[in-house]
Amino acid sequence: MSRTDDRERAQAGIEVVVLACVWQAALAGWALTAAESASRAGARAAMVGRPATGAALAALPASMRPGATASQSDGRVIVTLRVPSIVPGFAPQISSSAPVVRQ
Repeated sequence: MSRTDDRERAQAGIEVVVLACVWQAALAGWALTAAESASRAGARAAMVGRPATGAALAALPASMRPGATASQSDGRVIVTLRVPSIVPGFAPQISSSAPVVRQ
């Protein structure tokens, strides 16, 4: 095996790691966007007198609903969910909140 082969393998390994990091960051961004959208949907529901938590959870993509929670506290709807992960054992949670505006 030549040094060139070793370098190409190292380069390929680095590219896979970078690709995995970029993909994981994209999944985290998608989860954050979904949580923000769901908390706003819950806040809109609460504003018109409907149950906020049900509306917030229903606004999440089906793949993000398991383990997700929605609550209402201090005039805000808070949605917490687990970020989908491609890395075993890496399971961060994110949350987003939106104010319930009363007119």
